[in-house]
Amino acid sequence: MKRLAYLRRIGIFPAVALLLITAHLSVAHSSAESHKSIQDAALRLVQFCNDPKAGLDERDIATLVDYVLSSKNNTEHVLHESRGCPGAYQEFDMKSSFGRFMQYSYNARIPSTVTRPSSLRYSLWRDPQGKAQNLPDTWEHVPAGGAPVILHGLQRDSNTPDLTTGVYYEYDLKRTLIRVNYKGRQAMLSVSKQIDKSNVGEKGLILGHDSDWNYYYSGEPGSAKSGLGWVKSYIYDYFSVTVHVESGATPVRLRTGVFQWIRAGWSGINFVKPSHIISGLERFARNNRIVLESPHLPAPNQMIAVYQGLSNLPEVELMSKYKVLQQARGALAIRSGKISTVKASEPFSFARTSKEQMLEELMLEYLKGMLRKPTPFGKPLMDQISSL
Repeated sequence: MKRLAYLRRIGIFPAVALLLITAHLSVAHSSAESHKSIQDAALRLVQFCNDPKAGLDERDIATLVDYVLSSKNNTEHVLHESRGCPGAYQEFDMKSSFGRFMQYSYNARIPSTVTRPSSLRYSLWRDPQGKAQNLPDTWEHVPAGGAPVILHGLQRDSNTPDLTTGVYYEYDLKRTLIRVNYKGRQAMLSVSKQIDKSNVGEKGLILGHDSDWNYYYSGEPGSAKSGLGWVKSYIYDYFSVTVHVESGATPVRLRTGVFQWIRAGWSGINFVKPSHIISGLERFARNNRIVLESPHLPAPNQMIAVYQGLSNLPEVELMSKYKVLQQARGALAIRSGKISTVKASEPFSFARTSKEQMLEELMLEYLKGMLRKPTPFGKPLMDQISSL
């Protein structure tokens, strides 16, 4: 009412004012409908990931890539709830060519933890039948008019301790990677859909600054957050579509847009809010850039050589290095006052630890050393790994 009175005072007739208000509502409705159609495109890709028989509509790819490349007033916002999961969108730019990004981020011989150090403890790829499978060593350039290159697989992930609760989880995903040439731009779409619920969440700790990537994994159910130690929490469902696309030639830029939905909590109740999802996506973006924009990042062939060197170690020697890492994490947790000496001295079991997991966690320590970040490893051991 105050606004209409003001409009009258400056000489605008009520009918014109009403027309302006109606036009505003129409634009708002149109914007909401536009966002819904974009979200629907993302969810159809999730359905294709979950069941490839559903088929791929390339118009959905076009819708999402166009949206990620479009100019926006806000690069992060809430998505409509889907399957009972709250959702959010976030995007960021990076100083990297598409080819360089692919060499590090989607390379069979460079672990995913290297480019997602604050998000993943490890990530193990399998073929759709569950057998061990590698990503391609190299991805071919998709020519203009070329058909999308599609790869389906299964993935076992373990994430890092949550910023708020310190809880970390293990879970299985269906994963679909789609490489396309869209209007002359190379793009990769990564689609994920969780299979069943995660394992029960376990107590973890962030040691020091999160951007140092030093984490402690207790192996015990619950949360390290005061008052929540008893919690038996789960990720009930998770699905996402991540779009990576060339966004500029001068200077070279890569843009990443992430559509993500999560439902997690305890006693069947969801405690995730869109703000939590956005916080997690900002964490991923910040640390992804720290790695890929660092002037100290080793060349891909150097990282591959170190990974291969670790892979070729006798099992006893690899386990010995991994045990040193666990002990070093425990010592760091003691110095920070997060755990007791008694807890740190408890024997560590390798029963649930695969060779691939050991390799990924050791590679992260190598990366930290190369990027001049603190690592609980001593210099002699870092030198050994670097020389492999």
